[in-house]
Amino acid sequence: MRLDALFVNGRFTTLDPERPVATRLGVFGERIAGLDEELDGLTADVVVDLRGRHAVPGFNDAHQHLSMRGQRLRELDLRGLSLSELYDAVASAPEGAWIRGAGYDQNKLGGAHPTRQALDRVSGARPVWLQHTSGHMGVANSAAFALMGFPDLDVPDVPGGSVGRDADGVPDGLLAEQAQELAHRLLRPVTQEDFVEGIALASKVAAAEGLTSFTEPGVGVGLAGNGPLDVAGFQEAVRRGLLLQRATLMPGSPNLHEVGPGFGLDLGIGTGLGSTRLRIGPVKVFSDGSLIGRTAAMCCDYAGEPGNRGFLQEEASALREFILRAHAAGWQVATHAIGDLAVDVVLDAYAEAQARHPRPDARHRIEHCAVTSDAQVARIAELGVIPVPQGRFVSELGDGMLAALGPERSRGCYRQRSFLEAGIVLPGSSDCPVVEGAPLLGIHDLVNQRTAGGSSFNPGEALTVSQALRAYTAGSAHAVHEERLKGTLSRGKLADFAVLSDDLLAVPAERIRDVTVVTTVVGGVVVHDL
Repeated sequence: MRLDALFVNGRFTTLDPERPVATRLGVFGERIAGLDEELDGLTADVVVDLRGRHAVPGFNDAHQHLSMRGQRLRELDLRGLSLSELYDAVASAPEGAWIRGAGYDQNKLGGAHPTRQALDRVSGARPVWLQHTSGHMGVANSAAFALMGFPDLDVPDVPGGSVGRDADGVPDGLLAEQAQELAHRLLRPVTQEDFVEGIALASKVAAAEGLTSFTEPGVGVGLAGNGPLDVAGFQEAVRRGLLLQRATLMPGSPNLHEVGPGFGLDLGIGTGLGSTRLRIGPVKVFSDGSLIGRTAAMCCDYAGEPGNRGFLQEEASALREFILRAHAAGWQVATHAIGDLAVDVVLDAYAEAQARHPRPDARHRIEHCAVTSDAQVARIAELGVIPVPQGRFVSELGDGMLAALGPERSRGCYRQRSFLEAGIVLPGSSDCPVVEGAPLLGIHDLVNQRTAGGSSFNPGEALTVSQALRAYTAGSAHAVHEERLKGTLSRGKLADFAVLSDDLLAVPAERIRDVTVVTTVVGGVVVHDL
């Protein structure tokens, strides 16, 4: 047999306990044909000398909005700007029908969001939409409200969302959760060509970060999606060779409907359809909002905000009914739940779904699963639910989360070690573009647990480097039933790996973020190389 590719002179950390290290890796038909002595006597069409560098299984982000990341790369980048700098950026925005930007965080602006009135002064009468870094809220100016159909600013309340108002009840520009639909119905979907080009932009950046697989939560119609042709856009990106990673797409819950006697997408399409390059994964459901935006549904008041416990985006009964129907139809369900109240609602629904329609190894997920009690951790383990927390939130959003919860409740925030100790398989994820998407930065935060402001976040939940690496590889594969294909460098699995500038398992913990990706390989093909 002649191999497609042979990678030699490497230092592979395989994460396979039966063969933890290797120096050679052979590829045939996108799969690992063998390692080390298994390759003796074989030749290959392509031979790549890794020059003694360290390599690990390809990074797999269990929750990354790659298509949204691509669109944000085309907008004003508001991350790290002061309010005055934000307004200056709006004033000097390139010509266009709209001024769009994203990435601001009121927790880094003294608690203040941009305002409609201030945007009016600097926008030159052009409509403005600035999205919060969380994606759960944004700010519009008066020209934007006029296009929404409210030239007199007589904006009604929106179920499952909130409209910010000043002391006189006039909208101050802030639209949270489902209220964002007022802006989204004007701005989404972007054209199919723009959507595909955005995927290409983001995919190239992600390849340079060592990302070989990701799960995108919420494509299609809905809060996190773009429009009804999103899957077609991803298919086109694959056809053109623009999508460099393997993608699992989560349709947003609004895209599921009655299909004959069943429930799902048209033609009865459900979880698992597709190929190793592009497949349909769980259905994405929203239960609540954002922790740093203080809209996540909590059991207790937010620190310093008496009476504010956030809210569910729809009634618990409606959420329960959807989960029951999706489970009965065979879907894996992934529900966004950040607050501890929302986590309880979701767990109750998952438990009832399994009691009514027992299904082995359903692996329903809780996206973020941010604030949990010890009892909730135990129940998650008992039900076989997969929590999907984000390590990178620790540094980029940690100060805001600590402020929202206070010191006592913060000990239950973004648990990691607790999940592992409960016997749960933990995935690694970023929620990019909410924060930076580079897996090595996520691993750094999972291990170091320190905020951008220098505060210790939740040191009792810190992972070892090995645990964090396994989360970002094998753990994320398990979260979408793909552990037989990905996660370790083993014979028969997909030949996806990242070559690093240093030994991730040996560098000092505080230097993990300085490790870089030299080469990224997907299916034995180099998709990024310095």
